[in-house]
Amino acid sequence: MKRKVFYISDGTGITIEALAKSLLTQFDKVTFDREIVPYVDTVDKVRSVVERINKSADVDGQPPIVFSSMVDVACRNILEASKGVVLDFFGTFISPLEKVLGVKSSYTIGGVHTMGSGEGYGRWIDAVNFALQHDDGQQAQKLDTADIILAGVSRSGKTPTSLYLAMQFGIRAANYPLTEEDFKHDGIPEYLKPYKKILFGLTISPQRLSSIRQERKPNSRYASLAQCRSEIQIAERMFQREKIPYLNTTAKSIEELASGILIQTGLKRRAAVAN
Repeated sequence: MKRKVFYISDGTGITIEALAKSLLTQFDKVTFDREIVPYVDTVDKVRSVVERINKSADVDGQPPIVFSSMVDVACRNILEASKGVVLDFFGTFISPLEKVLGVKSSYTIGGVHTMGSGEGYGRWIDAVNFALQHDDGQQAQKLDTADIILAGVSRSGKTPTSLYLAMQFGIRAANYPLTEEDFKHDGIPEYLKPYKKILFGLTISPQRLSSIRQERKPNSRYASLAQCRSEIQIAERMFQREKIPYLNTTAKSIEELASGILIQTGLKRRAAVAN
């Protein structure tokens, strides 16, 4: 079973896509053909999108599902007159919130992604720069100011997780790649010993790791299943022996990994991405 889905937004579309995906994952027997249409912020743009929605309905013989997060009421009304099944997040939640809060919505487009210029924004920028500067063990300087150091074998998901923690939560996250040289010695690598309390491990299935490495270095020892299995086994034994908390990245999204890390470590958001 296949169904066309539109994500319509007057902003970037990032928020509506995340919300919609969380709903669609509950229908694993359906294949969704997704199309994101961002910056639909005028009546003319909405009408153009409606033409695409109506054409899809005519071609497929069934109405496409349309997730919308447009603020402007006139634009929403035009969209709702389309041949799609429109699920409007603003229309669903704004009116009840206005009643509960006793005030009218400001109907501001893109408010969720607005960034300020104050102290919180400065901390956010600092965290992102820190993650970039301390990727893959690049710098030993100022690691004592890190909130967390992610450790794991090469290609286990350290870099994207570090950047996500920085960008979404303002957390100063460094990461360190565990190599064969590190595995020659018992315990934590010397580089990391002073920071054991903020270490967090990432692991992955050997099969998945081999597949990822094959894309980078096809048919190499580095990408072989045997090498991947060996590295992961040694890394996991080290995490367990040294009582370093760790998560398996194989079947987890970056969002799930970040949430799991925050729960296990007790780290809190350092800076807000949006005001």
